[in-house]
Amino acid sequence: MSVIGATTGIGVDTSRLGTDRNLKAAGERFEAVFTGMMLKSMRQAKLADGLFENKAGTQFRDMWDQKLAENMAVTTPMGIGKAMTEFLAKANKVTEADTVNSTQAAPQSAVNPSEGKSG
Repeated sequence: MSVIGATTGIGVDTSRLGTDRNLKAAGERFEAVFTGMMLKSMRQAKLADGLFENKAGTQFRDMWDQKLAENMAVTTPMGIGKAMTEFLAKANKVTEADTVNSTQAAPQSAVNPSEGKSG
């Protein structure tokens, strides 16, 4: 069941964010974006315009490069996505450990609220 914030309308349930499957997908997506940016930069560094260069051809070439980058990220990754995934996994484990330690070490009040009143 998803919990939705009262003021924002945005789901506040973050339990699904730190799963291994989601981290792996984020790493692949990051690698695809990085590879796509690299391909785009390489295309901009061309030495001369082609004979049949036009906007439609450029648009289809950009779409091709995007799909190529996505496929490269899955089949032949460069490793930047994996590094990011490992970094996020370590950060997530540290955050979980901090949360567990802080809930276990929370001091309990030894004073009963009714005992502290004078009167």
